[in-house]
Amino acid sequence: MKRKTLPRWTRKLHRWGTAIVLLPFLIILVTGLLLQWKKDVAWIQPESQQGLSTVPTVSFERILTVVQSAPEAQIATWADVERIDVRPDKGIAKVRSQSGWEVQVDTQTGEILQVAFRRSDIIEALHDGSWFHDAVRLGVFFPVAVVVLVMYVTGLYLFYIPYKTKWRRRKHGDQQSLPPTKTKPAKLRKP
Repeated sequence: MKRKTLPRWTRKLHRWGTAIVLLPFLIILVTGLLLQWKKDVAWIQPESQQGLSTVPTVSFERILTVVQSAPEAQIATWADVERIDVRPDKGIAKVRSQSGWEVQVDTQTGEILQVAFRRSDIIEALHDGSWFHDAVRLGVFFPVAVVVLVMYVTGLYLFYIPYKTKWRRRKHGDQQSLPPTKTKPAKLRKP
């Protein structure tokens, strides 16, 4: 590829890459921005409460019985529980239901400390594309990441070109590296 056509080709690749990845990258960008705030905004992820002791004494059977009393969580059996996150340092167990609700239970008393909807899991699934389908995650969101990486490299190259030109002009003198100008021949006036 000729040296002069490389910047033109790079600009075209950069422009078309932007058009191709527009919607999926917008989803990745917005959800990524929201996930940056998940520890600070309770609407995204419920704030962790503090239990009485850092030594868990409540059994899992007792935790299941306690979370069944939270109607929002819609937990009847272990099949309704997505996961349990035990935090001994906070003295709590976070029980996440299949319906997206989180019930925080004190691991010493077995008391419910908080029941709140957890949006961070949905936002993460949107962020990586798995919310749509695994085929979309690998067939759309992964290629978008590759295209964005190529756009990053071409953007760096396009950023570098003017500085390279300025450096050459300073090194070789302004007149030597300037491209020849096309001038029209002067018209002669008739006497």
